[in-house]
Amino acid sequence: MAKKRANGEGNIRKRKDGRWEGRYTAGYDSNTGKRVIRNVLGKTQVEVKEKLKAALEEVKGIDVARSEDYTVATWLRTWYELYAKPNVRTATANRYELIIESYTIPRIGNVKLKELTTRHLQKLYKELLEGGRIHITKNQDKGLSTTTVRSVHLMLHCALDRAVKERLIPRNPSEDCIVPKPRKLDMKILPPEHIHAYLEAAQARGLMPMFYLELASGLRKGELVALRWVDVDTQGRTISVSRQYVRNPDGSLELTRPKTENSVRLVSIPQAAVELLIQEHDKHPDAPICFSRPSLGRCTTRTAW
Repeated sequence: MAKKRANGEGNIRKRKDGRWEGRYTAGYDSNTGKRVIRNVLGKTQVEVKEKLKAALEEVKGIDVARSEDYTVATWLRTWYELYAKPNVRTATANRYELIIESYTIPRIGNVKLKELTTRHLQKLYKELLEGGRIHITKNQDKGLSTTTVRSVHLMLHCALDRAVKERLIPRNPSEDCIVPKPRKLDMKILPPEHIHAYLEAAQARGLMPMFYLELASGLRKGELVALRWVDVDTQGRTISVSRQYVRNPDGSLELTRPKTENSVRLVSIPQAAVELLIQEHDKHPDAPICFSRPSLGRCTTRTAW
């Protein structure tokens, strides 16, 4: 008596054209309840057995009916709206949207999510490095920087990880990608002989306290313009950094908490900086922001940037 085939084991037969075919149940249609049948082909029975075994392993735990619905484009947009946008800062969400709509979808958006491979992604990164820049100004390369391409990879890795968790794909194809290494950039430091001219220009613009503090403390401009008087301890000669302004792609400014916990810090400043801050406070004692323009009723973000 022939051995009864186990559920999900698949069925192998020889076709009229001489090739061997293995058929298996890949899942069930959520609307009709009917089985979703797929097949593998090979020249020999042994070859098909191996292919069938691999296919059955791959569909284990996969929601086949739902995975059929998604292309790379539809999944990335779904992931962005449901998981990314509500949980990240506006600037990060805007960057993700740019990566999805301008860099990824025009190149691989039509690929079925379940058919996306490491090679698709590797080719995407290569194209972005060679000619991914959207707006090219004079003396700019056509390609994106390695840092930007790494950002593309990290975002795609997150989106595809979620697809694995939702049983849409068996594994994350971005895991095997070779990501370009970031180029090491030399730190740009203002030469000592230029500091005097720099501070003179700041004095002429009425921004001496702010620019001097920038040199003395190492604070970023976004942190400087967000500084409040309650953050300044003139007795202890320290500044508490817990907020920053970031510029969005549309040019607007957003007040946020620093991205990492290490960026929330206490910074020591010299006595000369303390004295300049006291002078600045005397100019507008009622303003909560350190570097403000009382006549305009706002901080000096646009003047400084």
